[in-house]
Amino acid sequence: MSIASFARSTLLCALAVTPISLSFTAVAAAAASSLPAISGKPASRVTLPDLYTFQPTAKQSVVSRIKFDIRNKPIWAQFDETTGRLSGRPNRAQVGTYGNIVIRAINWYGYAALPAFSITVSPVASAPVVSNTPPSISGRPGTSVNVDTAYNFTPTASDANHNSLTFSIQGKPAWATFNTASGTLSGTPEAADVGTYARIVISVSDGKASATLPAFTVAVNQIATGNITVDWTPPTQNSDGTLLTNLAGYRVHYGTSPERMTQSINVTNPGVTSYVVDNLGPGTWYFAVTSYTVGGTESVLSGVIGTQVL
Repeated sequence: MSIASFARSTLLCALAVTPISLSFTAVAAAAASSLPAISGKPASRVTLPDLYTFQPTAKQSVVSRIKFDIRNKPIWAQFDETTGRLSGRPNRAQVGTYGNIVIRAINWYGYAALPAFSITVSPVASAPVVSNTPPSISGRPGTSVNVDTAYNFTPTASDANHNSLTFSIQGKPAWATFNTASGTLSGTPEAADVGTYARIVISVSDGKASATLPAFTVAVNQIATGNITVDWTPPTQNSDGTLLTNLAGYRVHYGTSPERMTQSINVTNPGVTSYVVDNLGPGTWYFAVTSYTVGGTESVLSGVIGTQVL
């Protein structure tokens, strides 16, 4: 080999080695700076029947199309490869934990991935059970009232849960009225209402539970301040004009109005022609008499008379 030939061969070797080294360094640097970046914090839980949704954010420093992929996608979810959006609405049969889910952003040069994450599907949370405390009721109703005197009783009631309360009554006297909003029992009895009214029960309810006062009695008393003597003439004929032969007695009817002579006294002796009606309160009283036979046939009312008791 000549000297010129050796020199040429050495030069060719040098030229061949140098481009290989420069080419490798340039390609490695370009690939590292062109990978995409991906970020986002996916929710780790969804409760039925809510919708789960997560979409990551991806960016890159080069002009290249980015697409997404997913590993271990939950069976109830859908995944969009263009946007990276993971979404879905699980059902009751899909309650549980879905783990090791990985979402990647990919371009021409490679990929970047989010840290693996899990999604727990929880059943519907049970509504808290709110305990109810029954309402309370108290009070001491009056047990007597005089004729023509106002009677009034209102119980005291409360509810720890602040529920709306409604009152009810059993055995309400006919002469009284009852307020279901306040529980007030009130009224002014008349002479025709004299008597005893027993087994009156007032209750209160909050719509869920109830409370009841002990049963009580209200006596309507007549004020014994006067009396009236009623006289009559015994009948001698029947309504058809025939002789009355089987007279058995009389009934004295009386009250505080001509239309309400609801009290009566039975006089069983046909020979009696007068009767003293006592225990009458002050005011105007009205009287009438009927007669009846042994067979129970009763006449019409006699004329009505009125008189004042002071």
